[in-house]
Amino acid sequence: MTVEVWTFILVIISFMGYLYIGWRSRVKDSKGFFVADQGVPAIANGAATGADWMSAASFISMAGLISFLGYDGSIYLMGWTGGFVLLALLLAPYLRKFGKYTVPDFVGDRYYSNVARIVAVIAAIFVSMTYVAGQMRGVGIVFSRFLQVDIGTGVVIGMIIVAFFAILGGMKGITWTQVAQYTVLIFAYLIPAIAIATVITGIPIPQFAFTFSDIVEKLNQVQVDLGFQEYSAAFTNKSMLDVLFITIALMVGTAGLPHVIVRFYTVPNVRAARYSAGWALLFIAILYTTAPALATFARYNLIDSLHNKTLEEVQQLDWATKWKNTGLLEFTDKNNDGSFQLTPDIETNEIRIDRDIIVLSTPEVAKLAPWVIALVAAGGLAAALSTASGLLLVISSSIAHDVYYRMIDPGASESRRLMVGRVMVGFAIAIAGYFGVNPPGFVAQVVAFAFGLAAASFFPVIILGVFDKRTNREGAIAGMVSGLLFTTVYIIGVKFAGMPTWFFGVSAEGIGTVGMVLNFIVTLVVSRMTPPPPLEIQEMVEDLRSPVAAPVSIGDIGEEELD
Repeated sequence: MTVEVWTFILVIISFMGYLYIGWRSRVKDSKGFFVADQGVPAIANGAATGADWMSAASFISMAGLISFLGYDGSIYLMGWTGGFVLLALLLAPYLRKFGKYTVPDFVGDRYYSNVARIVAVIAAIFVSMTYVAGQMRGVGIVFSRFLQVDIGTGVVIGMIIVAFFAILGGMKGITWTQVAQYTVLIFAYLIPAIAIATVITGIPIPQFAFTFSDIVEKLNQVQVDLGFQEYSAAFTNKSMLDVLFITIALMVGTAGLPHVIVRFYTVPNVRAARYSAGWALLFIAILYTTAPALATFARYNLIDSLHNKTLEEVQQLDWATKWKNTGLLEFTDKNNDGSFQLTPDIETNEIRIDRDIIVLSTPEVAKLAPWVIALVAAGGLAAALSTASGLLLVISSSIAHDVYYRMIDPGASESRRLMVGRVMVGFAIAIAGYFGVNPPGFVAQVVAFAFGLAAASFFPVIILGVFDKRTNREGAIAGMVSGLLFTTVYIIGVKFAGMPTWFFGVSAEGIGTVGMVLNFIVTLVVSRMTPPPPLEIQEMVEDLRSPVAAPVSIGDIGEEELD
């Protein structure tokens, strides 16, 4: 059977599985919809967290970035993985102990302010919509190649699938669907990596093949021969300062991502939150330690397969023809010598390879079995859909729970809260679909923007909210607004308005670090210049950090005490 037939079979089987899980996990109350009844076992929540966090950027685009950037691409490995450790140690247990549904819920109650809640809601929606655009783009790319439909049609198909289990089952349906999606994506990543490692190096374990074989030395020589810098050379694509700032932005952005944080609200207790964080880190490490190896194999195979090949030779490569049809792989014989050369100079380079096709094309380039190629497509869809569903629920809960229920209609019935939540999911899916068809960048780049926005908005106020009882609502509001505005203006200016990288050459992907520092400074300064929080809030913060005592309940604080 052809790759397309295998892809159709595996995608249909996996999608039917997701739909069945969503149907079986349907909920009838808001607690099930927003936090899965807080009854998810730690190991299952760890797998769901892994799938939620390892998005299309991790599965489809990260190895592509490493393949293009070489050593400098390690910023994504260090930033994203280090950020999860930061989240597990500093935030997850405390937020779970706080016992609320969402990050804006924490911000609104901790800072005793509906204004702070609204700012947090805006930040959560902004971050989540930026992030989900990358996921829907990933869905469209997979469908455009393997099912021979255009990217827009692929995005619509993905929207329909996500809408079903997200609207019907809420967080409960999403959680158990993500457990299945993690299983699909990790097998889809490991099987081709193991096969290619065996073929190229004779060592079946990708991590060992990358470390102990001579593949990196071979690739270094190939790169030098073509005029590129050595693959393993440091700071060839980005400055040391930019690498540092991007890594920090990704790290603290991970710790501030609302769709990852909310996963720790779904377990029964604080102990389970800690254990699920450990399981998630293990599940994530399996893919993240494989990515550098796969990126190296992919780069080596692509250069070997395409460089200096004639038009006739390229046309004999079925995979090259089909990727060319998607517009993500282009050949232009600029010097009219009858063959195509890969060079570092954009003026003379004759082969344009989109970074988002590296992982998806690698099994085809390596001539693996059609079912393996199809499995990678199914894995890419699983990664994109799992993260998209979590993000959509954050958008839904931010409006339905934090705005509608907590501020507009506190007496709303369970059925009405559930209806508003489901309507908001549908509305968010429609917007996400639009950005999936019209994305502001390639997948991992779009996702990096989301991490920068999360770093500049949420991380400081959550950290200070737990560890500094003197931080008040005026400081939190001023800090979030200043950090988010500065980072957003810089990103839009640099990426879309032609503004130079005026802050010491720091890129748009790394400016979130500066926004975070600005947020910290503004929050601390304004908090010290204004009255301290009420005594009951300070006591609640003290109890929140206690390893034994339950936090002071603030459920009795009247709405009149919130500005």
